Amino acid sequence: MKYPKFLALFIVIILSYLIFNNLSGHRTIIDNLIKYLASFGLGVLYAYGFTSPIATGALLILSSEQNLFFTGIIAGFGSLVGDLIIFRFIRSSFQGELKKLSREKFMKRIQKIMNRYPKSKILIPITACIAIASPLPDEIGVVLFASYKDVTTKTFSIFSYVLNTIGIFVILILGRNL
Repeated sequence: MKYPKFLALFIVIILSYLIFNNLSGHRTIIDNLIKYLASFGLGVLYAYGFTSPIATGALLILSSEQNLFFTGIIAGFGSLVGDLIIFRFIRSSFQGELKKLSREKFMKRIQKIMNRYPKSKILIPITACIAIASPLPDEIGVVLFASYKDVTTKTFSIFSYVLNTIGIFVILILGRNL
């Protein structure tokens, strides 16, 4: 194929014309598309502390109107995008401060305590997972994950998506049953 991008553009124009030409017949398709795009946006908002309550309330409302499975999956991807923005920002902008912070007296005490009680080391990842899965601010969990040098972006993405999606499914199921 000589011009694949022009062909794709032409197909999109034709599909748009077919969908919007007879708006009354395709109203359901457009409404569903808008609602699922809103689910993605609500997922992004779910990741941030100040907008999480708004997203949670809107997801509770949407739960009675949409397919829970698709809404949860799509909103989970939205929250992954929000968390990745935070993760990248923390990793790139706060790297120097995290190193300085680790040299502070109170952080050294915390490290001593954690070294004395090896089982306590599991508390940080558990706290991070709970913060990410719940409607609490994801920033807390993301900072805890970002502070581990061993956690790659890929590993974080998997954790973030799974945990946020579980949290969103819980909200959707609660909304459906209320």
